[in-house]
Amino acid sequence: MKKAVLYARVSSKEQEREGFSIPAQLKLLQEYAFRNDFRILQEFVDIETAKTTGRQNFESMVQFLKKDRDCRIVLVEKTDRLYRNLRDAVTLEDLDIEIHLVKEGQVISKDAKSQTKLIHGMHLVLARHYIENLREEVKKGMREKAEQGIFPSRPPFGYRNNKGERTIEVHPQNAAIVKRIFELYASGKYSLSELRRVIRTETGRTISRAHLHTTLTNPFYVGNFIWGGKLYRGTHPTFIDFDLYEQVQRVVQSHNKPKYGKQEIAFRGLLTCAHDNCMITGERKKGKYVYYRCTGHRGKCDTPRFREQELSGSLGEILKNIHIPDSVLVAVQESLDRDQQRIRSEAATHRAGLEQQLTAVRRRMDQGYQDKLDGRIPEDFWERKMSEWRPEEQRIQSALKALQDPGPDRILSAKRILELANKAYSLYVRQKPDEQVKLLRMVLLNCSIDGLSIYPVYRKPFDSIVQRARNEEWSGRADLNCRPLAPQASALPG
Repeated sequence: MKKAVLYARVSSKEQEREGFSIPAQLKLLQEYAFRNDFRILQEFVDIETAKTTGRQNFESMVQFLKKDRDCRIVLVEKTDRLYRNLRDAVTLEDLDIEIHLVKEGQVISKDAKSQTKLIHGMHLVLARHYIENLREEVKKGMREKAEQGIFPSRPPFGYRNNKGERTIEVHPQNAAIVKRIFELYASGKYSLSELRRVIRTETGRTISRAHLHTTLTNPFYVGNFIWGGKLYRGTHPTFIDFDLYEQVQRVVQSHNKPKYGKQEIAFRGLLTCAHDNCMITGERKKGKYVYYRCTGHRGKCDTPRFREQELSGSLGEILKNIHIPDSVLVAVQESLDRDQQRIRSEAATHRAGLEQQLTAVRRRMDQGYQDKLDGRIPEDFWERKMSEWRPEEQRIQSALKALQDPGPDRILSAKRILELANKAYSLYVRQKPDEQVKLLRMVLLNCSIDGLSIYPVYRKPFDSIVQRARNEEWSGRADLNCRPLAPQASALPG
């Protein structure tokens, strides 16, 4: 009888209450172990997110597997219950164990088929994408809050959050310090260093020069705020007069040097010099010819100049490296379709359970109201029960709304990544340089160049695709490796 351990996880107490049950996961895994004649040595359970490393019981499981070399099997419901980050995936792979993903019907080990590893790698990418998408949804909620004039974060110095009323209010002590800062600087007699010393002498508060500059230029103090690069009109109270604020901005501007416009050069800012790590800049000659060269900020550099047409062609060769074989592409897309069906099925089951809960809560509320009208229960008892039922009703309604109004489809996004990988080069060659650079920025994290070659570093998940494309069998462990890949050079034209 083979030895095994079980691992189950939910992200939060709320998720546990909303149907992602730890007992249900453990029951599924225990039944699987019984059917396959596995002896369970220990069960590990976490109630925390898997988007980053450091889960307490996950780490305990890793230590257990390191000590007990006879136990080489981990049973888990599915990929995203085990990990949503690449580092934890590599940690388990380094232990040389078998991971049984019960719901996905896969067994991942060093001896697994290359296609199985590829599909598992895509599931891991999807799990990580889910976290990124969730982060985007949070940002969207903050942006909607900003549209309503509510600053969606901690307010600046001089204000404080009123947690009871969920509003921003003026801080009675700090606001006076901020006003004094504006008044002194508006006189034009103080530099930031001098202003810092005066404020420390008068108030005992030590404020850095950078913080003073941020305070003096922050439009929050006159009722506006910037969120996501956009200016919004806030609903919070103000205590700095607009004329005083404008006078301070004039003083600030008087210390700034003028800025001059730059020509639009397509690939400027995309490349660095492989010799000295300086930026590769571009310049236009005779009004129409564009050349690229090292800025030479660290001294004379031997990297030659490149014409834009030559550089464009060499950069295009980089995109050929992310091609996926058609047979593998079909297999992964079929796996994604199955994953999407499973997600929809689980969502439908979850929705049905929530609707039953909502019906039961509303039935209790209706019956309680009728009992109050009939005099069977006193008014204070009715109000106490309603204070319990209303939050429960709102929680269930919020959970149903989240199921009915999902964010961007992560399966569709993954398919688009695969399609882009297969079409990137053909799209690139049909575009002009200013459009080509947009495509390159989607694929590349950074890129360096010398007189002979280009050294690309690809963004995720294109780095995994490139690693597999270098191996005709599409085998190995690169799809789970979060360590930086050794860059492969693309030759420049002679």
